[in-house]
This record gives sequence, C-alpha cells and structure tokens, in this order.
Amino acid sequence: MIDIQNISKGYEGTQALSSLSLHVPRGAVYGLVGPNGAGKSTLLRCLSGVSQPDSGVILVDGQPVYENPDLKARIAYIPDDLYYFTSASLMDMKRFYQGFFPTFDEELFKKLADIFPIDPKKSIRHLSKGMQKQAAFWLNLALQPDLFLLDEPVDGLDPVMRRQLWSLIMGEVERRQVTVVISSHNLRELEDVCDHVGVIDHGKMLLERALSQLQEDFVKVQIVFPPESAPVLPQVTPLHHSSTGRVHTFILKCGAQAAEQAARACQPVFYDILPLTLEEIFIYELGGADYAVKELVL
Repeated sequence: MIDIQNISKGYEGTQALSSLSLHVPRGAVYGLVGPNGAGKSTLLRCLSGVSQPDSGVILVDGQPVYENPDLKARIAYIPDDLYYFTSASLMDMKRFYQGFFPTFDEELFKKLADIFPIDPKKSIRHLSKGMQKQAAFWLNLALQPDLFLLDEPVDGLDPVMRRQLWSLIMGEVERRQVTVVISSHNLRELEDVCDHVGVIDHGKMLLERALSQLQEDFVKVQIVFPPESAPVLPQVTPLHHSSTGRVHTFILKCGAQAAEQAARACQPVFYDILPLTLEEIFIYELGGADYAVKELVL
C-alpha cells in the first residue's frame, strides 16, 4: 500500500527527515513512534501530499501522492493541529468535503450523528478542542477513505470517546481493509490497536517491524544470582541493568530462548523471562543519555 524510499525534508536549516524509508502493507494498522521533534508529523504531511519531500519517493498503491488529486481523494488526514474555515459549521464543512471526495457517504454521515454529540449547525471553532477533534472524525469517517493518516488522533478526548473512536477505526479496517497510519505518544493504546510499528528518531527510521515480531526481539530477565557470583549474564550485552536487593533486572535485545540459556548458565537461585511492553521497547531501544530520566539537582 505505502512505499516510502529515502525521503528527506528540511525546514529553514532544520533537517526534519533524513533518508527515511517506510513500508506499510494494505490493511495494516501502523504505529509511528518517536520522541517530540523526531519527524512524525512531517512524515504524515508528506504522506498526505500536503508537503513535498526535498528528495526521495513516496508511493501509495504505486502512485506518487504529491499533486495527485485522484489519489488524495482516497486519503483521510487528521492532523494534530486542526483547521476549519472561520465561522464554518459541521454542515458547511460537509458540503466542502463532498466537493473534493466523491466517496463521501451521506447516509453514513447521518448515522454518525448518533455517536457524536455535536450540533452540526454550530460554528466548529466555538467548540472545545475535544469536540473539534470529534467533528474531524465525523467528517473523515464519512469519506470512506482507503487510507487513514492520524496524528495524535485521540489527544484531548475522554476515555469513553477514545474507546468509541478506536472501535470505529478498527471496524473500518475489518470491514473494508482500510490502511491506518497513526502517530501517537500513547504507546499503551497503540499496543492495543497496531499490528506494525516504526520507531523514528532525529528524522531517521530506527526500525520497523510487525508488533508481534518486535516484542519477540526484546525480553526482560529477572534473576537472583548465587551468593558470591557476579551479576553478569554470559554472552549477552544488556540494554539496561538495574537491581532491587538481590533481584537483578536485565533488558535484552534477543529472543526468549537465548535469554533463558544465558540465565540458566549462571545457575541462578531464581529467574524469570518476561515480555516487554511497547513503551519499554521504545525507551530501551532509543537508550542513551538523551532519553534517560534525569533528576534535578538543587
């Protein structure tokens, strides 16, 4: 579905993207993960055709997306910073969208009124941030797109509406094989909905995998070593090591089988192999002083 090859993008001396490549299969729910300023929003703007990369290739279904109105009519993009015309109501924006998106479904738009508690005749700019976000979803779900691009999609929404929106999006994935690319800092929610993950840092793609494969590549080992033994696992280099009393915790970039072999070789008093959450993988994969939690020295 999406094939991005070595794109770069700079703004006023700042390199937002640098030789980044990304691949998303049709029907996938792909999570973009990275720290603030990593280039996630820039990537989504380029992928939506709003911005043009300085170099590289962006293809959606084998077609370039920039200045391709027929292809862009199949893409729904909800940015983090929403924009609506001054004084425009939801009905005004509906008519505007209908002029650009031939797949706009009037009947679906009417059915979504049962989900979103918004007065469609009220100026959208007079709504709260959360209600404006709901208005964006109401409009974009009615487009019946083949590709959803979502930048911090549920930020500012209450827990009930967050669950409702994820249910609607996943329903579209199941019903029509819609492809979804999501940029979010809420890794716990991404872990629930995504089947593919890409980790971006300083405009570069560090890794991209199926989520199940990514979770198989990282493990946590908790181990109690025999007395007088050094707290070291043989033949593995940990990403992180900490201890609480006699219990040592190692974060390893390897499979569970290799971790278990290393733990058993120590003849430990006790050990356990645990999976990592997506948030833990993100923290330990980035690693280094730039991402360590720092304390304020007074």
